[in-house]
Amino acid sequence: MHFEGTVQINAPRDRVWAFVIDPNQVGQCGPGVESIELIDDTHFKAMAKVGVGFISARFVVNLEFVNLDAPNAATIKAHGQAPGSAVDADARMDLSDADDGGTTMDWSADVNIAGTIASVGARLIEGTANKMIGQTFDCMKQKLEAPAA
Repeated sequence: MHFEGTVQINAPRDRVWAFVIDPNQVGQCGPGVESIELIDDTHFKAMAKVGVGFISARFVVNLEFVNLDAPNAATIKAHGQAPGSAVDADARMDLSDADDGGTTMDWSADVNIAGTIASVGARLIEGTANKMIGQTFDCMKQKLEAPAA
């Protein structure tokens, strides 16, 4: 499955960049994320509970930044496993300055799901994924657009 979009964030690009490459920060915005473990500067592990339809699974996801071009672009690879299911994803984001002093984030992700979760059907998975993506970006915008303390 392929997902892509553009998000306008009313915060300067350096602040957005710092947020999105910090697993502890961005991890707080992932629906169902229960924990984040930093392995090194480019590798981390997340535990997340995901529900699609009537099926729910707890995934252990290994994530790696495979390309960091500060503060312009990042590419991340993810591989997750849950009992009877697996997910692989490649995601990229490109940041650019918006006319109003904010940041434009163009993003895309290719996701492959196998096993029990995949059996519920692409339409249901796509709807759930789009909802989770929306929640993630809403949370990021809320945190980044809040006045700095």
